[in-house]
Amino acid sequence: MKKWQCLLLIIGGMLCTLKSLDLLFPLDQLDHPSRFSRIVTDEQGRLLRAFADHNGVWRHPVKIEQVSKNYIEALVEYEDQRFWSHLGIDPYALIRAFIQNITCNCIQSGGSTITMQVARIFYPHEKSLSGKLLQALRALQLEWHFSKTQILELYLNNAPFGGTIE
Repeated sequence: MKKWQCLLLIIGGMLCTLKSLDLLFPLDQLDHPSRFSRIVTDEQGRLLRAFADHNGVWRHPVKIEQVSKNYIEALVEYEDQRFWSHLGIDPYALIRAFIQNITCNCIQSGGSTITMQVARIFYPHEKSLSGKLLQALRALQLEWHFSKTQILELYLNNAPFGGTIE
């Protein structure tokens, strides 16, 4: 068998494995209305009253168009500079974080992308190598099913911003 045939066979096997895992572990409804605080508005859509969710968290849904472009740019620059170009996992960031953490023998920085952070929010895991692997697989799955804008919107709607505000 030629090298390119072996390579195609390996790639095909990997894709079949990923598709099987995707079917076995489907994404739940990520932005189900019950995840948000209840909001009461008037006929013109003006806020009259808001209620925290069942955990006492104030989480109001927002569309990316409602958020300042400056904030989006700052968020991506700070959290995941290559967000628009990677497939959910940033190997450079993971290697950088690994080297920094080994060098100081502590956790100095993380290598999670915004997509990986969304995966961790919806599918929490233990802080271990296997947990990080599961997070990476969920990130790939999210990228497979959602656009970058949708993933960023999931982040904006669910990332903790301190205390009871999300």
